[in-house]
Amino acid sequence: MMAGAGEDVRVLFGAAVRAALDAWPALQIAVENGFGGVHSQEKAEWLGGAVEDYFIANADLDLEEVEDFLGELMTTEFDTVVEDGSLPQVSQQLQTMFHHFQKGDGAALQEMTAQINQKKCKVMATPLKTAEKPDVAEDDVDSVEEMEVKEVTATNDGPTADVVCPQPQPSDPDPQTIKEEDIVEDGWTIVRRKK
Repeated sequence: MMAGAGEDVRVLFGAAVRAALDAWPALQIAVENGFGGVHSQEKAEWLGGAVEDYFIANADLDLEEVEDFLGELMTTEFDTVVEDGSLPQVSQQLQTMFHHFQKGDGAALQEMTAQINQKKCKVMATPLKTAEKPDVAEDDVDSVEEMEVKEVTATNDGPTADVVCPQPQPSDPDPQTIKEEDIVEDGWTIVRRKK
């Protein structure tokens, strides 16, 4: 392999490593949420170079060594412990890329990079689902209405039993200060200042 071709394959290897890390959900979540501090994005960019250099400096790595290295970087730089099962997958992917790099197979590296980028685009194009109220059978409508009423009329004297979701409760006025003439027809209550 000529020197120029070796440098080209090194560039392709670096691009493939960065593509794999950019598509890694655990790293992206850590970056998007600033787990690495204000410089999370810079750390993610640095991570690509660090992983590339790690493979170049250590020609014969076991899968466990790669996993340990990536896990340690995530813990140290992003204060994140990766427990979603993606660490072995990303490590295997990086190890395969390095194998192609060692063989000088630039075409395989380009193909892997293209596949990763294509999958990443498909994932990013998926619309986010918004939280919807669950479908309620007609028989359950009365009980749901009762729970909502309990939530609205609960006082801050203690915990309530049937709260639908944990929402901040407005502080209810002292029940002793509400007079009958303060309740208007449509259910609104006029709250007056104490004198």
